[in-house]
Amino acid sequence: MDLSLDIAIAMVAIVPFLAAAVAPFIHRVAGAATGWVLAIVPATIFVFLWGFVGPVSEGRFVSAGIDWVPSYGLTLSFFVDGLALMFALAISGIGTFILIYSGSYLKGHPHQGRFLAFITAFMGAMLGLVLSDNVLGLFLFWELTSVTSFLLIGFDHGREKARRAAIQAIVVTGAGGLALLLAALLLNRLFGVWDISAMIGSGLDLRGHGAYGLVLGLVLLAAFTKSAQFPFHFWLPNAMEAPTPVSAFLHSATMVQGGVYLLARTTPLLGGTDAWFVILVTFGGFTLIWGALAAIRQTDMKQMLAQTTLASLGLLVLLIGLGTEAAFLAMALYFIAHALYKAGLFLTVGIIDHGTGTKDITRLGGLRDPMTATFMAAILGGLGMIGLPPLVSYIAKEEMYLALASGDPLSLAILLVLVVGNGLLAAVGLAIMIRPFMGPLRETPHPPHEGDVASLSGPLVFGTIGVLGGIAAVWLGESLVAPAASSIANVAYESHIKLIVDPRSVLFWLSILTWAVAGLAYWRLDALRAGLQRLAAAPRWSFDQGFDAVMFGLVRGAAALTRLLHHGRLELYLVVFFIALAVALLAPLYLLDGLPALPPMPDLTFYEWGVMAVAVAGVVTVVVARRRLFAILALGIQGLAIALLFMLFGAPDLAFTQFMVEILSVVILTLVMTRLRLDHEDPRPLEDFARDGMIALLCGVGVTLLMLRVVSLPFEDRLSAFFATYSAEIAHGRNIVNVILVDFRGLDTLGEISVVMAAGIAILALIRSQKRPAPPEQPLVAPSGDASRSAP
Repeated sequence: MDLSLDIAIAMVAIVPFLAAAVAPFIHRVAGAATGWVLAIVPATIFVFLWGFVGPVSEGRFVSAGIDWVPSYGLTLSFFVDGLALMFALAISGIGTFILIYSGSYLKGHPHQGRFLAFITAFMGAMLGLVLSDNVLGLFLFWELTSVTSFLLIGFDHGREKARRAAIQAIVVTGAGGLALLLAALLLNRLFGVWDISAMIGSGLDLRGHGAYGLVLGLVLLAAFTKSAQFPFHFWLPNAMEAPTPVSAFLHSATMVQGGVYLLARTTPLLGGTDAWFVILVTFGGFTLIWGALAAIRQTDMKQMLAQTTLASLGLLVLLIGLGTEAAFLAMALYFIAHALYKAGLFLTVGIIDHGTGTKDITRLGGLRDPMTATFMAAILGGLGMIGLPPLVSYIAKEEMYLALASGDPLSLAILLVLVVGNGLLAAVGLAIMIRPFMGPLRETPHPPHEGDVASLSGPLVFGTIGVLGGIAAVWLGESLVAPAASSIANVAYESHIKLIVDPRSVLFWLSILTWAVAGLAYWRLDALRAGLQRLAAAPRWSFDQGFDAVMFGLVRGAAALTRLLHHGRLELYLVVFFIALAVALLAPLYLLDGLPALPPMPDLTFYEWGVMAVAVAGVVTVVVARRRLFAILALGIQGLAIALLFMLFGAPDLAFTQFMVEILSVVILTLVMTRLRLDHEDPRPLEDFARDGMIALLCGVGVTLLMLRVVSLPFEDRLSAFFATYSAEIAHGRNIVNVILVDFRGLDTLGEISVVMAAGIAILALIRSQKRPAPPEQPLVAPSGDASRSAP
């Protein structure tokens, strides 16, 4: 691989972050034109990626990588195949017009530069996600999409609803991110590599492995939370608190499509099993119907579109779960169609809201004359949502029906779900396309006015591409759709995509049935909405309220646990700590049959026995001491005994260090205790004495047994040999102990010194803050009675 190509592909994911870093500064210079300037970045990325369409359509792929953590064999690798290319082109292409639109939509906003930085970084995170081959790199960009979406959803942080929606989004998707991290680690453990392409090509069949269920559950949890599948669907409609450009980008080509991409990318590893089929088809189908009905219930057009995104995501998940060639082709084709019409419709709704002051569909009408260009954009987007020929969405709908043309009862049941779901989505498209524009002009919060070129360019271009894509369906199928489907299945597919309107085909009549459902639902839209609103008001519990209950319980539980563990009683802290220490020392030795044999009685000289006697005397003195000063001085005896042992066994440097430490400790303790009454006795109840004594004995026995176990093992001299060999050669010192302290573990020593210094400063401040007794007051009149002599 050419190094320049490696760098260029890596820069596709990195350059948007660099642009985000300078976006506020560009805004200061370019002002209202900042959106156009920043749009150069995704436009350039789109043109660069477009150059891969030819090689990818021929069955080739491009991989690239740069060193990430070489010591651990980690490379930030990227992979451009049909699936990644389709997603990346959608992200960069739609992102170009989103930035242009944002410059106009937020014109005059005091934080427009910050917003453009956030949304540019959001685009970079999504590009990195779909292009990553390294599963840890994919997780990194996955989390960056959550963080940047949090910033965008909560951009208007002065409103409580925006803050709550942002927190809800990052909590739900963050939980899925943790599941993805664990899945990535498990996959690396199973396959021995980090790259997804290497896992797919390894030949290991994960489906028959014992860990398949665990990996499948973690991947599905990550994908379902990201793509808002039931029961994690509730965060996505609340994310409409974000500005309209965010909603358009979030729902069409970024963020929520991350879960769909993950399912598609891992299909060669996890797909093809009964569990995969049942879970994806069941949850995808349920989410499709749930989202479609919820969209009918809404009157806010952004909420209507948000709920249809739920439905469309469920449809994409269902198609991936079917696992057939036609289903994969339909999934890729529908992704393109949905990205185009959903981005266009969201931007159109933003223009209506900006031009009239409301996005409530029941308060709008007659806008076709004052907002003609917006009406044209709404028609293009609405027709795409309805799926009429010659739009690409029509071909996608027929392809998904083809995937269920086997005629068996299960396929017919799933087909019924698709027809009803698509029909309800088409009814929403009809409502947004017709109701705000037809009929008499209705009064709005301010007189309607048309959007500018920056606002209208995106919706009109997306709608036009939707039409041209259907007309050029053969080229689209061969260049983008078939390579993407082939990447999902890891099997080379030939495209049969073409625009056909054949009344003799059963697929055509299924489309007619879908439009009939749409017409009926639109005809009775107000009645359906009223009925669904009554049903929604009946339950006293919802998933949204459930999230609030969980968060409230989490906060209250954390507060209770904090009060339990952080009660402020130092004595209990020490008791718990040393009990845990005793358990940590003794339990493994007992449970793992690691108790050492008792050593023989040592053959010591009289002065060595003397040192031992000093240590024992010090222990007894500390235990029986009643006065504080006496206990402090007795405590120093232990350090003295240890220092003597070091000296007797040939470690004078350590003995000297121990002497200094003990002297310093005793001096510091004594100085601190001067603030207290040193002659005061500390009476201890018998139960406290027995408790603390037992804990101390257990800790002492545990340390002793552990040391005996360690010394009973064969001596490993590699570390000793290393220090003996390299102390003089590398550190230029012959005193090995000093070299270890100063050079090999110099940072550790520096840290210890810093801690001692900080403690010393704190103690000095404590001593100096001690209140001194005030001098006795002098009499105001001299004792001699001379009133003329005043006291000083």
